Amino acid sequence: KELTKRGWKLSHIFCTHHHWDHTGGNLELKSQGGEGEVKIYGAASEADKIPGIDVQLQPNDSIPFGTTNAKIIDVGGHTLGHIAYHFGEDDNHALFCGDALFALGCGRMFEGTPPQFWNTLKRLRDLPNHTDVYCAHEYTSSNAKFAMSVEPGNQHLVEYNEEVIVKRQRGEPTVPTTIGREIMANPFLRGDVSAEIRRNVGAFDEDSPDVVFGKIRKAKDTFRG
Repeated sequence: KELTKRGWKLSHIFCTHHHWDHTGGNLELKSQGGEGEVKIYGAASEADKIPGIDVQLQPNDSIPFGTTNAKIIDVGGHTLGHIAYHFGEDDNHALFCGDALFALGCGRMFEGTPPQFWNTLKRLRDLPNHTDVYCAHEYTSSNAKFAMSVEPGNQHLVEYNEEVIVKRQRGEPTVPTTIGREIMANPFLRGDVSAEIRRNVGAFDEDSPDVVFGKIRKAKDTFRG
């Protein structure tokens, strides 16, 4: 319906990972194009779980899209083979990261390990600050409540949270965000720089950053704020 409304023709379906809420419509959408007109892209390591996949991608692959290209980034952790699509050739950076990174949050660690997921988040944290982040879910309100519980002294977060409340009251989206904004406020990117977060999730001075991340993720999994 949205394609018709906008007068667009579907040509590419970019899958970030195999979960049903991201791939369940693949075959129906693909069937609406002529033979070979719609290509489904996804991680080679999850190809057997992605319906209708045509192009199997590896980290660091580059794929053409219109007049630009997307670089494939390994963002495993939510699922083992999770990938993200980063457009940045013209310096107008855009990241489509599925459930790897959310506004003020990150996906649950269903298949990966803390070291894997932490390396993913560091990889994303290293992208240019002005990169627009198009995550796959509008979870920002609940993420903000958790973030405020572990780093209430962060003024950047306090202001971000106030903005989220106003936007959601108006029925407005909070996505996209930016890498720079998440660096300043997202607790999952800040475990190695915020003593307040480490203290509030029960991390010890000797804990490595990936262990701290694991404790933040566990705290969020059980948070009922």
